[in-house]
Amino acid sequence: MEHITTPKVENVKLLDRYTNRKAANGTLYLTATHLIYVEASAAVRKETWILHHHIATVEKLPLATAGYPLLIHCKNFHVAHFVIGQERDCHEVYTSLLKLSQPVKPEELYAFSYNPKMSKENREIGWKLIDLKVDYQRMGIPNDYWEITDVNKDYEAAICRCSQPLSGFSARCLEDEQMLQAIREANPGSPFMYVVDTRPKLNAMANRAAGKGYENEDNYDNIRFKFIGIENIHVMRNSLQKLLEVCEMKSPSMSDFLTGLENSGWLRHIKAVMDAGVFLAKAVKDEKATVLVHCSDGWDRTAQVCSVASLLLDPFYRTFKGFMVLIEKEWIAMGHKFSHRCGHLYGDPKEVSPVFTQFVECVWQLMRQFPCTFEFNERFLLEIHDHVYSCQFGNFLGTCHKEREDLKIFEKTHSLWPFLLQKKQELRNPLYRGFTAYKELQPNTLPFSFQFWCGMYNRFDKGMHPKQCVLDHLLSCVSQKMKLEDNASELENKLPFPDGPLPSEACSLSKVGRAASKTPMLNTPQDYEGDPPPALSSDASAGDMDVMSAVDQRNKQNLSPDQDLRDRSDTIDVLDSEAKDGKPQHH
Repeated sequence: MEHITTPKVENVKLLDRYTNRKAANGTLYLTATHLIYVEASAAVRKETWILHHHIATVEKLPLATAGYPLLIHCKNFHVAHFVIGQERDCHEVYTSLLKLSQPVKPEELYAFSYNPKMSKENREIGWKLIDLKVDYQRMGIPNDYWEITDVNKDYEAAICRCSQPLSGFSARCLEDEQMLQAIREANPGSPFMYVVDTRPKLNAMANRAAGKGYENEDNYDNIRFKFIGIENIHVMRNSLQKLLEVCEMKSPSMSDFLTGLENSGWLRHIKAVMDAGVFLAKAVKDEKATVLVHCSDGWDRTAQVCSVASLLLDPFYRTFKGFMVLIEKEWIAMGHKFSHRCGHLYGDPKEVSPVFTQFVECVWQLMRQFPCTFEFNERFLLEIHDHVYSCQFGNFLGTCHKEREDLKIFEKTHSLWPFLLQKKQELRNPLYRGFTAYKELQPNTLPFSFQFWCGMYNRFDKGMHPKQCVLDHLLSCVSQKMKLEDNASELENKLPFPDGPLPSEACSLSKVGRAASKTPMLNTPQDYEGDPPPALSSDASAGDMDVMSAVDQRNKQNLSPDQDLRDRSDTIDVLDSEAKDGKPQHH
């Protein structure tokens, strides 16, 4: 609170950049964690809350006729344009927000003061919700070729996913050559392995002059080298800035918008990440080959492409629990520098880059092509994206596991995952067809397949969205369906059964469909063993089951976008179908 000199300013205007309606008038408050704006002119009390950690930039604009403008850009792409009557108030709010949005010490982050009134035991349970060892066991590890070890428990060594080799133009590293040979030999089903460099080839060649670079195929046995061409963090940061400038155009023509979108290069970069993930997935599935992925450091582009490939190969990662496991495994445990890339603390702005944002968008693009294959909806992605920047939970603080242990994250903060699971009902995808309905995904990566994500980049501009949200309507239908089923069960219990089954038996039959709708949170090897018997609803006929079997048989084949779109017509009948257990793809 020492950074707040003016906690309350009255007669502050809030401008709406997309409508010509009269500016709102209200009171602006500064608290230890939020900026809160309360409209005084609204018939119903309306509040706008902006978390300090979400603030990316604060800018004082030239004096206007109505007062002193203050423009706030947020990391979740919220833009707030205030006009304050007095210059002194405007300057003090500006100075306070600069300090509050850029804490210097980790202990000043919101997670260390956030108190949801949860017991110590429940907090500890929350941190244990995701266990990466269980996911490795699900994939059959340890086995004859791989093992799980705590040899690095004291953090005296580092095994990366990996960074570029220090090869230069002619240097060799026998240990590196032997390590790649051991990785290749761990897959006896393939005579070779891929080494995928996610950088543009010119960048990798330039790094050779600095003694770094990439593997020389002449020095490695049976490797196939592949450049992907994903740009570095600086190019991505500039690309996002250009995209946001397009989003903030007040009255763009169609030509201006499309030209600006193309010039930003943003969707071109999303396509590059997706292409890399598709290449990895095909190498594993079709060629049964091991793939080693690296970039310059091994914690940005590698996290993106390995995560996308995992989503394409394994339907488990398309569930609530699986997606959390994927983020914990490929991003948090593998050392993505969230603190630097998200600008959690005051530091070098050149280290900030939307690496995780790009991954989240890749998932959204997949959801657009395959709307029935993900258990969660768009809001789930937006919630995670918000909290990567909010610093409200401890999951994304720091740059590596050792740093999190040093900060006592697991003792002093709370985990995001239990919080999201509590909201599962509003974050679920009502079109989800179940765990084993679709196996591998084969997305179309032609340019026309990628769309601008208005729900992310113009999310807070209400005038740009339909008045009725399709997702809200579908979720409402599902909720109403469940209520009607409950009512039907209660009425069945009241019916007399003189010559038929007992009421309890009839009730149990009617509830089979309801039981099947609860998709299990698969995260143990036992969850994937055996096939449960098919569930019959109380009014399903033999003919109905024949049709359902035919649909299930067709959907177990590899899925293409066109197939998935055709499946929308019969989705409502299987909104709550049971996710059957299945064997995961090892990769």
